[in-house]
Amino acid sequence: MGKVYLVGAGPGAPDLLTLRGARLLAEADIVFFDALVHPGTLALAAKAKKVAVGKRCGQVSTDQRYINGHLVDAAQAHAVVVRLKGGDPMLFGRAQEEIAELETAGVEYEVVPGITAALAASAQLGVSLTRRGVARSVTFATPRVGDGEDESANHWVGSAANADTTVLYMAAGHAATHARELIAAGKSAGTPVICIESATLPEERRVATTLGGLLRGIPGNGGPALLCIGEVYREWLADAQRMRPDAGQRQTTVEQCSLN
Repeated sequence: MGKVYLVGAGPGAPDLLTLRGARLLAEADIVFFDALVHPGTLALAAKAKKVAVGKRCGQVSTDQRYINGHLVDAAQAHAVVVRLKGGDPMLFGRAQEEIAELETAGVEYEVVPGITAALAASAQLGVSLTRRGVARSVTFATPRVGDGEDESANHWVGSAANADTTVLYMAAGHAATHARELIAAGKSAGTPVICIESATLPEERRVATTLGGLLRGIPGNGGPALLCIGEVYREWLADAQRMRPDAGQRQTTVEQCSLN
């Protein structure tokens, strides 16, 4: 029986993968990889068989039960099995379902952390998620509800509305709806919002607005996007409004939505 490694591929850029993750990819016999894993990261698994098991909203996706079962099957045939997940395996990565399947089957496993997208976005924007006197609480949330999941059990709005800083995953596609829900829950319509798409990659893109401006929706290019919400982004929003060329640390396009 082999061993399964649940490896976090990080937010996108291949050189943000951990050293342990890179070593395991080089040793892997087979790799099951997510849709958002960068080709440069996957290339580190030079001798491995590669199996795409990605999930993207609105596209044909791999059933989670298929992934769970094939991890167990692969461990019976290979010494080193890598399940390569975007970001960190333990945050919105359905890792617990895979772990449960492996434990039931008696398969040894190890989780290798990765940099989650919210932390990468914070670094790219040059804005700390916490700040003395401004933000002492942070919420990572997703409004996304899976097939067969009870939508009434998803209490993301209350958590997000009450946090000083909120980062919403898998939310940009329905940004206007989510903004409306947050405003209804008591969040000020003037709260700054930075949407960052494809963080850490050359095609990274940023849109600066407010919750009120978000009601008009937000344009996107199809890359993975985060909604970063809170007063910690006030200065960044002001810089973007003035169209300063040094707004942020990378020369990426800064677009403005209507702020009203």
